[in-house]
Amino acid sequence: MSLFTRYIGIDYSGAGTATASLKGLRVYEATTSSEAVEVQPPTGTRKHWTRAGIAHWLVEKLTDTVPTCVGIDHGFSFPREYFEAHELPLSWDTFLADFHQHWPTDKPEVTVDSIRQGLTGQGTARSGRSTWRRLCEKRAGGAKSVFHFDVPGSVAKSTHTGLPWLHFLRQHFGSPLHAWPFDGWDIPAGKSMITEVYPSLWSHAFDRADRTPDQHDAYTVAEWLRQADQRGELPQLLHPTLTNKDKAQAAYEGWIFGVT
Repeated sequence: MSLFTRYIGIDYSGAGTATASLKGLRVYEATTSSEAVEVQPPTGTRKHWTRAGIAHWLVEKLTDTVPTCVGIDHGFSFPREYFEAHELPLSWDTFLADFHQHWPTDKPEVTVDSIRQGLTGQGTARSGRSTWRRLCEKRAGGAKSVFHFDVPGSVAKSTHTGLPWLHFLRQHFGSPLHAWPFDGWDIPAGKSMITEVYPSLWSHAFDRADRTPDQHDAYTVAEWLRQADQRGELPQLLHPTLTNKDKAQAAYEGWIFGVT
């Protein structure tokens, strides 16, 4: 029996501002009975999605009662060293609120670069080192640190722009939207789940056809989640092989879904 009936894959981008129309932002949606297809921005809005637009669209989609699995390809939290360096409680909700205060990348005209340059925000008070990596990034192999800026394949900008929108969703829904694994490793029946994904784990399994790399990543996430759920693989993936110590660390660092 499937855990979900709808699957959403989002390929993220940290470029520009929260209201910038970005061709790198792509959304695909699948259901138990239909292959993933691209979702376009609402009619009359920008040509491409904006980060603000995606966040508000998710609020609309997840307000209904359809059990949905949402996969987004940016980091959902930071490494243990970050929490220790800044003396933060080992709490994801506290982390999100604190990060948003220092990196308000959801605000108009604010970019990651403007905060890094000290023009706005308080980024220097909440920074990290590119050598700091979460357990899941080490286990995934090729996954880069969330602080590794300005290199090919970096998720640093996407992460630093996506976290405030996770805080927004958290404030709107609270625990009824299950943030995995922060709200627990098991998903209560009938609940929707949002989780971090790494499309490179699965993209080789699907022919790219005429999709751009960004489109293919979003398609891959939605379609792989759909097929894995139909094969009955998701319950096992909800419980990666970890020691009790590592599981406690991953409970606030987060985990990339599908990394075993």
